[in-house]
Amino acid sequence: MLSNDDLTPPMNRPLVVWRFTDGKPGHESQTLGLVEALSRRVALDLHSLPALSRAGGGLYYFLRRNKDLDGLPAPDLILGAGHRTHLSVLAAQRARRGKSVILMKPSLPTSCFDCCLIPRHDAPKVSENVIETVGVLNPVQAATNALEGKGLFLIGGPSSHFDWDTEAVCEAVASLVEKASAVMWTLTTSRRTPDACEEALKEINLPNLRVVPCAETGSGWVLEHLAQSKSVWVTEDSVSMVFEALTAGARVGLLPVPAKAAGSSRVQASIDHLRKEEWVVDYPASLSAPGAHARPPLDEAERCAALIMERFNLTAEVH
Repeated sequence: MLSNDDLTPPMNRPLVVWRFTDGKPGHESQTLGLVEALSRRVALDLHSLPALSRAGGGLYYFLRRNKDLDGLPAPDLILGAGHRTHLSVLAAQRARRGKSVILMKPSLPTSCFDCCLIPRHDAPKVSENVIETVGVLNPVQAATNALEGKGLFLIGGPSSHFDWDTEAVCEAVASLVEKASAVMWTLTTSRRTPDACEEALKEINLPNLRVVPCAETGSGWVLEHLAQSKSVWVTEDSVSMVFEALTAGARVGLLPVPAKAAGSSRVQASIDHLRKEEWVVDYPASLSAPGAHARPPLDEAERCAALIMERFNLTAEVH
């Protein structure tokens, strides 16, 4: 592993970042969150690269050369999220140096990497190269123009950890919209939302509710509406959306959905941490009640970017 002194970019050039991606939106969102946080601190020369196959990564590691990457500037940081990126990150580091940063609990020993950003629900072992995070990183920033008169529902669907109850979800949505009649609510679904649930939600006939199916939303739609909404309700299965809403600084409530096995999953453990520390409230509590959201916005991407810059003694041309 390289020492801190091995990597101090000169002041007259940007910080070179190689970002390996596996094509999964959730993983790409994590590395994007860190990249954007770094870019708010320093000038970046970013190269987003598809993760190599296992054979390709192994060959790159063995040969210490990949002709497709030879023309790139040597990296200062090499990022990856998702198990498929691990070998690519290590091979790139062996061939071109730089600091390796993995945004998850890796399948390989954490000692293989210079830094691992691991959510606390994965119970990371204390180590100098491990930074424990509250949830996963994301590219959301704290909202500055959110309105009390706007609210948002983010509806998920059944998953490996949760079953589904369409009737209960629809009843909760209708009840909350009726109680907060002064708020204009927007609701969107996800690719996991059952068709029957989406149709039932469309049939809720209330003047202050607008239903926008996920098929009618585009890239950035959720981030745009998070930036506008003071109150956000999220179904409990959509843990990444919960953390995005908290990062935006919204008051966040959870719509319950039946768990497949109580207390058995990392997702449930993550949500339980948020409950215990009062980051969220559970339906039917009101988001307008005193103390419903007494914490400042989460800012994990910014915190981790600052720690990485400090830990690796990185300097570059500051904006």
